[in-house]
Amino acid sequence: MRIGELAARAGTTTRTLRYYESRGLLPARRSGNGYRTYDEDDVRLLEQIRTLQDFGFDLEETRPFVECLRSGHPEGDSCPASLAVYRRKLTELDALIGELAAVRDQVGAQLVRAEAALDGSPEPRCELTG
Repeated sequence: MRIGELAARAGTTTRTLRYYESRGLLPARRSGNGYRTYDEDDVRLLEQIRTLQDFGFDLEETRPFVECLRSGHPEGDSCPASLAVYRRKLTELDALIGELAAVRDQVGAQLVRAEAALDGSPEPRCELTG
């Protein structure tokens, strides 16, 4: 298939596909007339990239999964480098969850303080304390 068809099937643009090609994530095969050509493996590869990006992986983090797919692993995530990226991403997510929990606790404490300040007060006071 040609680049336009691949873009349509993958739900992306030809510009994005050319960018992936320039980054070495998408193979740059050419037909005799110079057109880019793609196959079903390329559709699968793009699905993998899109799924990972939907999960918050940046483009470079998808590289081990792409390489794993190219080496013949049907899911793209059963290679050591892919597993290492999963582990790093989980560590990153755990840290973010911890930060969000701390912020949530602070907001909750501010709410309790603000509600207590309203009890018996003739007019609301609007102030934040650190």
